[in-house]
Amino acid sequence: MILGLALPLYLVTMASQNLPGFATLRAAGYEPPVSAALTTTGLISTVTAVFGAHTVSMAAITAAICLGPDVHPDKDRRWIVGLAYAGVWVLLGLLSPTVLQLIAALPAPVVAALVALALLGPLMGALTAAFAQPDQRLAATLTLVTTASGMAAFGIGAAFWGLLVGLAAWGLEHVKPRKA
Repeated sequence: MILGLALPLYLVTMASQNLPGFATLRAAGYEPPVSAALTTTGLISTVTAVFGAHTVSMAAITAAICLGPDVHPDKDRRWIVGLAYAGVWVLLGLLSPTVLQLIAALPAPVVAALVALALLGPLMGALTAAFAQPDQRLAATLTLVTTASGMAAFGIGAAFWGLLVGLAAWGLEHVKPRKA
């Protein structure tokens, strides 16, 4: 059970939310306390799992939305938007049956278009950061392509395999042959 369900969920959360969340924070000029953040989200996830909730993570997309200069010119005051988003998420949670009925009433292409438009900004920010360093472009490309492929193996999804391929490519590019 742990290897078949918990481990893949942990790895997917790390690869698809936490790592991109930390990268998003760093790209915006912040230095997140990685260990403390992972400990906190892990403990909260453990407690809420008893009640059937999903994992708590760094939420890369929400972080990207809350970190831009359009949110507030002073980057030390952007945390206020996080509180506003928390309120919106709580409200959406309480109204979720109604919100889901409204979304379900929309034609599928309209929903897809709304999602695509909402993700354009975070996507551009992530791609800009991922391809900024010339020595990391191959690894970033392989990570993106593998993840976008949707491949799954051994019950583990594409986000994990994309991360693994990207890390392997980066490692191979940065291994310097030793002189004999």
